[in-house]
Amino acid sequence: MKKIKAVIVEDSRLARNELKELIKSHTEIEIIGEAENVDEGFELINKIQPDLLFLDINMPEKDGFELLEMLDNVPITIFTTAFDEYAIKSFEYNALDYLLKPINAKRFSQAIEKVKNNLQEKEIKNQQKLALSNQIFIKDGEKCWLVKIEDIYLFEVDGNYTKVFFKEEKAIISKSLNQIEAKLPEEFFFRANRNQIINIQYANQIDPWFSGNLLVHLPKEIKVEISRRQSSAFKEKLSL
Repeated sequence: MKKIKAVIVEDSRLARNELKELIKSHTEIEIIGEAENVDEGFELINKIQPDLLFLDINMPEKDGFELLEMLDNVPITIFTTAFDEYAIKSFEYNALDYLLKPINAKRFSQAIEKVKNNLQEKEIKNQQKLALSNQIFIKDGEKCWLVKIEDIYLFEVDGNYTKVFFKEEKAIISKSLNQIEAKLPEEFFFRANRNQIINIQYANQIDPWFSGNLLVHLPKEIKVEISRRQSSAFKEKLSL
């Protein structure tokens, strides 16, 4: 397995150093950045897109839960905290593990094993991704379609469902946006924001928008706003 890129967001320098000491025994983990508050962590994570996040909960001004809510793409997250009352809430945020300070070396090793297993599962899923030429079956009410992936230009959250836009049609399917994203070819589909995934092949115009956002024009005069934190990744994806 390749190196696991990790970021630490923790306001205590001592706690950050203790974590780094624990990580020294796990050569598969590479610390590529650290931050001492939520805003610094937010900028760092969006810039370097780590595989793994070690995240303290109690920090000045904003807490670890607020950081996760700010992110469009959340890395595998291990909470590190001195307080056990947040354990249940942490798993509501899909945290992989919850480590109480001071962190026991054996318990830390167990958490790292979970990370490795999680990443291996993701690699397997990536190998099962759909190709543009693949067809999917869509049924919405009395209507049915066989649709090529390359013909879909937008997926959009619609309550507990997802709306699919293709050619002259649109349909509702019962998959979540996250489930769909896991199957799509990443080189062509991009998570524009929390609620929409676009096929970048159909982007016929891109405009600068408010607060550093971008506005992408799709077929049928549909306009999709790319969030500020996703805009830099979008520009990078389309650049040479």
